[in-house]
Amino acid sequence: MNAREIAATVSARKASAVETARDALDRIAAAQALNAVVTVNAEVSLAEAAMIDHRLQGGEHMPLAGVPIVIKDNIWVDGWRVTQGSRLFSGFVAPRDAIAVERLKRAGAVVVGMGATSEFASKGVTTSPLFGPTRHPLDPELTPGGSSGGPATAVAANLVPLAIGTDAGGSSRRPPAHVGVVGFKPSYGAIPYGPGFAEPFFDISVIAPIARNVADAALAFETMAGLDPRDSDSTWVESGDVDLAGLRVAFSPKLGLDTPVDPAIAGRLEVLVEHLGTRGQRIVRRDPVWPPGATEEALMPLQHAGLAALYGADFQQDPGQFDPDVARQIERGLALRGPEVAAGLGASAAIRAAFAEFFGEFDLLLAPTVPCVAWPLVQLGPKMIDGTEVAPRAHAVFTPFVNHARLPAISIPCGHDASGLPFGLQIIARRGRDRMLLRATMRIEAEIHP
Repeated sequence: MNAREIAATVSARKASAVETARDALDRIAAAQALNAVVTVNAEVSLAEAAMIDHRLQGGEHMPLAGVPIVIKDNIWVDGWRVTQGSRLFSGFVAPRDAIAVERLKRAGAVVVGMGATSEFASKGVTTSPLFGPTRHPLDPELTPGGSSGGPATAVAANLVPLAIGTDAGGSSRRPPAHVGVVGFKPSYGAIPYGPGFAEPFFDISVIAPIARNVADAALAFETMAGLDPRDSDSTWVESGDVDLAGLRVAFSPKLGLDTPVDPAIAGRLEVLVEHLGTRGQRIVRRDPVWPPGATEEALMPLQHAGLAALYGADFQQDPGQFDPDVARQIERGLALRGPEVAAGLGASAAIRAAFAEFFGEFDLLLAPTVPCVAWPLVQLGPKMIDGTEVAPRAHAVFTPFVNHARLPAISIPCGHDASGLPFGLQIIARRGRDRMLLRATMRIEAEIHP
């Protein structure tokens, strides 16, 4: 069952929250080989489920009553070990809930595990020094991508109907696209972020629901969203009461970037856009126009500098305690000069301005979520895309600009390649129009999966 169905069943007392949590824990135990859920605390989960049953007996209404959820292992859950996939935090126990987790629990959700992440959520595949690699649910020799590969795999493998990830460059859109589920990146600030770990990113990371369908992602968003004085960046989001029939929609097959895309993905998106046109949705082909110097390469110094600021001293003391790929990022960050970091901030601002101009003309932008399907577990990224040799980050090109513009975006499954591996359609909107985006995406989802 999906999250809404579970909540309805538990609320109607046709199943108990305890039974539902125990079932999820059994599925997690049976799927240990996937390494999607890295920490389980069954005693705590079942006690929280029993409290949900008690609250229901008292007549309380909870929109997520008894829904088992997995939380990414970089978001604080009170009393749980939360490690960020790092040896530095192998024994850390969160002293309180993040605001989003607090709201999920209040709505009746039951945390049944922590989902695997790459170290500090700073890598496009999900593997860490503490827990090793997370495996793709359709092929254990492949990666689900990263860094929210654990939560995405937990949903795709039917361990839980709902998971919560983070997204600072596509981490909760690309893994869902690779495993065939929905990943929603809200506007920056729409969901309060802390309390929690210090972030190595500069005001771009968000908490992001991952689900099997858009309706469940929207339910999780509504549960977590809203202003909170504990987070100075939390912000207001529009109501979403708009005429969907009048939306101005653009399609950009490569998001205005000079990058290869697998023919199966490019062809499927063309067919999908044509189909939506026959169903009455006018779609204009239009690429965003990026200013010179607005590239992901120009942005990466920000992440490297952030990692160096947080963990540079630990790295200098013992480089071997870090994931080698993350260690290289920290090393680069320590070597950066001020003008290089300032240039990254300038590129980020230029991308925001370019997207602002684009969304002055359009309401929605359709684009690929990923340019390729999942690749071998032992590689940082695919070596080839559409017959072209590519750099390790080529798989990530279509998502990071959205974070720097602080826009809402969602990835929904839209097809498979010849080997049966899934990929996603990304739909982007102006900042604050999260609810409009979710409503419009439900309509598109119904056209893709009637």
